[in-house]
Amino acid sequence: MKIIVIGSGFGGLSAAIRLQSQGHDVTIIEKRDQLGGRAYVYEQDGFKFDGGPTIITAPWLIDEIFQAAGKQTKDYVKLVKLDPFYNIRWEDGTVFHYNDDRETLLNEIRKINPNEVEGYHRLSKDLGEIYRVGFELIDQPFTSIWDMVKVVPEMIKLRSDRSVYQFASKYFKDEKLREAFSFHPLLIGGNPFSSTSIYAMIHELEQKFGVWFAMGGTGALVRGFGECFTDIGGKIRLESEVAEITMNDANGKATGVKLKSGELLEADAIVANSDVGRTYLDLIPAKFRKKYTNKKVKSMTYSMSLFVIYFGTNRKYENMAHHEIILGNRYKGLLDEIFVDKTLADDFSLYLHRPTATDPNLAPDGCDCWYVLSPVPNLEGAIDWKTEAEPYKQKIYEYLEKHYMPDLRKHIVSETHIDPRHFETTLNSYLGNAFGVEPTLFQSAWLRPHNLSEDVPNLYFVGAGTHPGAGLPGVMSSGKIVGNMIGKAV
Repeated sequence: MKIIVIGSGFGGLSAAIRLQSQGHDVTIIEKRDQLGGRAYVYEQDGFKFDGGPTIITAPWLIDEIFQAAGKQTKDYVKLVKLDPFYNIRWEDGTVFHYNDDRETLLNEIRKINPNEVEGYHRLSKDLGEIYRVGFELIDQPFTSIWDMVKVVPEMIKLRSDRSVYQFASKYFKDEKLREAFSFHPLLIGGNPFSSTSIYAMIHELEQKFGVWFAMGGTGALVRGFGECFTDIGGKIRLESEVAEITMNDANGKATGVKLKSGELLEADAIVANSDVGRTYLDLIPAKFRKKYTNKKVKSMTYSMSLFVIYFGTNRKYENMAHHEIILGNRYKGLLDEIFVDKTLADDFSLYLHRPTATDPNLAPDGCDCWYVLSPVPNLEGAIDWKTEAEPYKQKIYEYLEKHYMPDLRKHIVSETHIDPRHFETTLNSYLGNAFGVEPTLFQSAWLRPHNLSEDVPNLYFVGAGTHPGAGLPGVMSSGKIVGNMIGKAV
């Protein structure tokens, strides 16, 4: 079959490689001037900044994609395991060094509260079962209500109605430990107070398989997938934005795409790695959408957005690890403002990324390469980013200087930033969301937008907004699901 993949994020690349390997004629259509989608790479002043995802887990999923093409990961990219995975920091100076060594973890727990060690043993035991159920579902399509019915008994048994924070609170009384073992949904666009406890399995995934980094940055993995795809005959069209998915009035099937340039490209099937909300609203005429009407699309709950500063310093801050999770004095109150009230808080929790801790080649000699990410409301919130962006950026710098990085602004020699407007305009993301449909209980599995469109019989979805969800394991698994659904060329 002739297949067009709209967008080249990790979901699109995963699907494209698998489908091309099966014998299909696959073309990736990408709006921007390089592959990657949210995993875009910004290069300036000798620094290389990964634009989006930086935390790699489940490395075997990467191996599977290359293997599908008859290739090996090591021929395209080098992955290295990190230690620590993260430092988790609080304003009072407490630091939790987080890795997959059981004794290290127990010692870190003892430092915070020696009475909580037994709680971790119980949590770890119960997470094993949640992980088993969760990963059995991660590469299985949910296209029928019966797919959901079959797993409901186990989800009830596992108390999937509880949030990740409620799950952590079952085992820990200490608030710091509750936060340390519940923040993970934020990495995939979820609120720890509303994301189903199934997502607590992220901790177990990291414990089993580690946290990894692609030398050269996440962009090196994108380039590796792109090279693999073209090596097996795939075609790529950069700087080509899709204006419309063309439809057959008689049978309601997609016939191809129309580009913004006016060019028409025919296809037997479409794989959309584009934002689900914007795909339905902007690319498919309303008359072909009986399920995903405008009202339905706008009634779904979308993830928060992000404010991200990319900056380079002319000195190194060796006190900071590759990944830093910086938690402020408020946890639930701050998250309520981001997810519920959709207001811009005066304080924040941050994710700080220092890839030069592992790969110094991403910056000039003696320099460090960084990004700092702050979760913020999506554009449902009435925040004027034209006026708020610069003051907010300076607040973040001031906070980092005060607590962790002395004289930071004196040492910044390169800088750029993105905010929710970037997600809305450059990434064509509905309401400027950063992670697609929010991963709540009632927007998971069969209740999430399906991998096979319920309106267009030859339109498939991959990426953060469909099943199984955001994060590299989720989006790469969505590519596997769609590859299996379309199957081999006949």
